[in-house]
Amino acid sequence: MKAGNILKIIGKTNVKTFGGLLIGNQIRRITTIVLCLSAVVNATAQRNEISSMRWGADFNIHITFSNDSTSILDVRGLYHSTSTMPQMAVGSEEVTYYPVTLDPEFVNALKNRRLESFEDDTATIKFSDTVRAKTLWSALHGEIGGGYIHFINCLIYSLESKSLNLWSPFFRRPESNWKPNPMTESYRRTKNWKYYFPDNQKLAQKEYLTKQKNGELGDIQLLPKSFITLFLNTNQKQYEQLIATGEINKVAIIDMIRLLVSANYLGVDQISLIQGAVSKSIMKYSMNSLPSVIIFDDFDAAVAMTLDHEGYKIDNVVFNHQDELSADEIEQRMQLMQGVIRQVNSINKKLFERNLKNYYK
Repeated sequence: MKAGNILKIIGKTNVKTFGGLLIGNQIRRITTIVLCLSAVVNATAQRNEISSMRWGADFNIHITFSNDSTSILDVRGLYHSTSTMPQMAVGSEEVTYYPVTLDPEFVNALKNRRLESFEDDTATIKFSDTVRAKTLWSALHGEIGGGYIHFINCLIYSLESKSLNLWSPFFRRPESNWKPNPMTESYRRTKNWKYYFPDNQKLAQKEYLTKQKNGELGDIQLLPKSFITLFLNTNQKQYEQLIATGEINKVAIIDMIRLLVSANYLGVDQISLIQGAVSKSIMKYSMNSLPSVIIFDDFDAAVAMTLDHEGYKIDNVVFNHQDELSADEIEQRMQLMQGVIRQVNSINKKLFERNLKNYYK
């Protein structure tokens, strides 16, 4: 954003003065604008792209960045994938998920949209795209756009970064002795919940299995099977051990599923809180985070990937024993991998449209 546009935004805040001094709440509004703009400028300036990748004989991926810094990643500890995608089978309901970072242009576009959505109708700053939504999906989709895979990635990231804290008092249900008469199904299923989501694994798994039995899983059935397996095979003690050992990704996945199984019980206030937390996590997203490198076993390749508006995007590739490959072999593998990613994005989008368009109104 150009400097002239800053003055236009500030000029539209309808600032009032008293004795030549800005009134406090107007100062806070301008400060918010400047801080948000600073985040956009700094994020753009700090973008550090990959200059080269090398697959070493030591089972490590050696990465050099545009600022001459380096990073070494152990191949054995990276996420592994194959090109044979189970969701290509007819009737399958599982999206393909890669644990990738957000593309810098995607993040900056969201930040810029935030700045451009400031309005001056009532002398207060508001966001045009944060209308109170009825569902968790529609609230986050209105905030971040994209498809279901964006929804998953951004929700997991907000939980990992602690921007979204499910144990906040705002998620705790008020204590009450009230009981509906006659007894309702929702009360019967949630009466032992201390929070607006099942706060232990026994309750969470019970709700999941009830939804599964009643055909109520909805978008949850789109989640990768590995997510569901982790969730169902982890008891409360094991969940607490994951927290103690710092396995934040697994904890975030389980917490996300806890949240999704309770999504139909969330009120407007809880949905708005989650929407704001996810937005906050993206606004604070660090462009200096390490790249996401996925090992494509079928191609013997290490692929640096990000998630942009359209879906997954390949940024850089290095092959094992690349010196032994001809230029034609490298080009052929590259085209095949690009084709795999295009197909993944296409199928994820079709699954999203088929399963969610009618589910969320």
